[in-house]
Amino acid sequence: MTVQDIGATIKNLWEKVTEYTYLPKTISPTDVIEIVIIAFLFYYMLVWIKDTRAWTLLKGILVILLFVLVAALMQMNTILWIAKNVFSVAIIAIAVIFQPEMRKALEDLGRKNFVFRIFNFEGSKVGNGKISDKTIAELVHASFEMGKVKTGALIVVEDEIMLSEYERTGIDVDGIVTSQLLINIFEKNTPLHDGAVIVRGDRVVAATCYLPLSDSLNLSKDLGTRHRAAVGISEVSDSMTIVVSEETGKVSIAIGGELYRNVDADFLKNKLTFLQKREMEVSKIELLKRRLKDAKNARQEANE
Repeated sequence: MTVQDIGATIKNLWEKVTEYTYLPKTISPTDVIEIVIIAFLFYYMLVWIKDTRAWTLLKGILVILLFVLVAALMQMNTILWIAKNVFSVAIIAIAVIFQPEMRKALEDLGRKNFVFRIFNFEGSKVGNGKISDKTIAELVHASFEMGKVKTGALIVVEDEIMLSEYERTGIDVDGIVTSQLLINIFEKNTPLHDGAVIVRGDRVVAATCYLPLSDSLNLSKDLGTRHRAAVGISEVSDSMTIVVSEETGKVSIAIGGELYRNVDADFLKNKLTFLQKREMEVSKIELLKRRLKDAKNARQEANE
């Protein structure tokens, strides 16, 4: 079947749809697809705005637009002239005001798995950096041992997106993950206890790292900086963060901008195991890519 045949089939089908419905015959299938795409983007934009500070800012903008509408109805020419001249500047101002939220939205779009599986970006992890069963056991053991004595801790387990920019804010460690090492790092009044630890594969790569704080309005007001930092790093990456509360000793985890509070050892182990399986899946895809690339290079060399 050729492209022309497919086009003709779609056209005939659309004519039957418009014949038995109330849709105007002037509307084409392309128009319907455009409407669906625009509706989806508009819905996604509203959902994105609702969970950020942009929602409060948007309400302020709507108040200003309502004021301008009233001015237009009452023919307040001076106010309309001011609004008209300020409009061009306001577009730039809105872009500056919403810059953090716009950046987060673009990061969310870029973090979609299908994008990283098609393109091999620098920010994606390549190689054998997957977490092992032993490391999972050490992380679980260390978290709940610190919880028993109410030692605050913040452990970021890196997934596909590398956290190099946050790693640079801390001190290099480059040690194998063990419960003893983690407990010693977060021991009170020690040089490395303040900040976050970043775990890549089976190694602690850095300590005392600074993480971005979350601006989410859904977080409880009784949560401190440690929990907000855990949610913040999970919003800008696909990492998983383990938090041990210094006040209560409870263990929580942050994934994808969501905070799971007061989890038990089994729940934490299951989440880490899921992360491990996801890393193994990505590693297989990267291995397949390299094999295909090697085969292509071999064919090119043979042809030469």
